[in-house]
Amino acid sequence: MGMNLPGRIALITSLLAAGLTASPNVLFLSLDDLRPDLGCYGVAQASTPHIDRLAAKGRIFTRHYVQAPTCGASRYTLLTGRYGGRGNNALMQRAGRPERTPSLPEVFRAAGYTTVAVGKISHHPGGLAGTNWQDPAAVEMPAAWDRQPLDCGPWQHPEGLMHGLANGAIRGNDKAYPAVQAVEGGAEIYPDGLITNTALDELQTLASDGKPFFLAIGWIRPHLPFGVPKRWLDLHADTPLPAIPHPQKPAGKSTWHGSGEFFRYHHGGRDPRQDAEYADIVRRHYAASVSYADDQVGRVLDALEAHGLAENTVVVVWGDHGWHLGEHAIWGKHALFEESVRAPLIIHHPGIAAPGQSSAAVVETLDVFPTLCELAGLDLPGFLAGSSLKPQLENPAAVGRSAVSYTGAAETIRTDRYRLIRHRATAGQDGFFELYDHQSPAGETRNIAQDHPDVVAELARELDQRLGNTR
Repeated sequence: MGMNLPGRIALITSLLAAGLTASPNVLFLSLDDLRPDLGCYGVAQASTPHIDRLAAKGRIFTRHYVQAPTCGASRYTLLTGRYGGRGNNALMQRAGRPERTPSLPEVFRAAGYTTVAVGKISHHPGGLAGTNWQDPAAVEMPAAWDRQPLDCGPWQHPEGLMHGLANGAIRGNDKAYPAVQAVEGGAEIYPDGLITNTALDELQTLASDGKPFFLAIGWIRPHLPFGVPKRWLDLHADTPLPAIPHPQKPAGKSTWHGSGEFFRYHHGGRDPRQDAEYADIVRRHYAASVSYADDQVGRVLDALEAHGLAENTVVVVWGDHGWHLGEHAIWGKHALFEESVRAPLIIHHPGIAAPGQSSAAVVETLDVFPTLCELAGLDLPGFLAGSSLKPQLENPAAVGRSAVSYTGAAETIRTDRYRLIRHRATAGQDGFFELYDHQSPAGETRNIAQDHPDVVAELARELDQRLGNTR
């Protein structure tokens, strides 16, 4: 159901009062596999000055949860505003459905915006599938973007770019391909430097067009492999690292897994689960990857200001899911613990109330679609499953609701206090529940489901109501 006329007039009035026109630009910045290891999230060992300065002017959502701890399914919910497929092919499955609802960029495009995607916004950089992810007949997001430029440079094609290491190295034999790397050189010796260069070219073009734009930029780091120009690793060479919290494998049934994605790479025979020195090496390379990505964000934010666009642009920084760095003895994503599904979300618009203050409301990625529509003065499509975050942007103390996430085998709901994980029933076996109390020091290390069947039943009902027929 769209916004009625009085509501639209009131919204436009509030936008004007906040320093935005009724058609502000949108700059959407995505970072892959980014957990909230940022200075603005209180992580002392982080070096992320550019995202931090944006956060100082915007709203930090400290409890933002994605719908899925895997790239494709998480981006599906961001771009469609709906619960949906649980695998990395979710958007390609949607592309084959003629009855699909309009995507986030389609809604803006229909409203007269120029829509541009650079880098990894849907599951594949460049937005195509097929061989080497470059088949023009296999479009992940039909009718979404006016253009989707991608410079693969020495990495030859989008699939090579996605997992590229220094100077054009392409993943082939995974067991011989290093998980961590640092090589002397500038930003462009790794793929994200080329993504930034393309984004800067697009921003210059958009600035001269005079039309409102929706520019989405998706960087690959800190996704595996953790390869960066050496100066960003040097930045973290002497940084003290805290102890890994709850590093033990859960004792009972859970969504724990053996970190298969991580161990497909070459580790020189070392295992961070048994080797504390190597664990720190991996953690420093992850931190370096975050700092390298932060530098790319800074280059774009500087260009936005240089083009005189900052005062009429909504800026979003979003991580597509979290990543375990040894918590629960996991190195990777794909679980339903807090570390896999909690990710950064920062929203800035000129004139925002209480700039720099954090919101502790429980929110989810589904909420981004309606939020951007409201900030741009667009009617809210009736099919959206999320809720606008405009209340939290106006008042950081505004409460949220609960957040739902899922994998192929289980689903979870996170409330202000609890996390319930429900494992799907399999042939001949009942489903299984995990319940964790975040008001307890034990947090997600002690399953209390058997002690609180009433809480389990209540949250399971809410899961059913939220997910409806998407299970």
